[in-house]
Amino acid sequence: MNDKKLSEALKSILEKELKTFSKLIPADVISGIEKKISPQVEKIIEQSGYVKKSKFENLEKLIDDLEKRIDELEEN
Repeated sequence: MNDKKLSEALKSILEKELKTFSKLIPADVISGIEKKISPQVEKIIEQSGYVKKSKFENLEKLIDDLEKRIDELEEN
């Protein structure tokens, strides 16, 4: 799940759950709440076995680099 989609999902959930209060709460406050709880939500998501797309791509690149190094060492 990429960062933007996760942020949008969190914002959507917060707005839906706080719909009755949304007229009283300024948008910047909702955004601030989103920024504060986002790391905890990401931690819960990762504990379920999912990672953000950017983290997955970084890990994939590391794996590719390690495989290339192993292949080079095996050739020597």
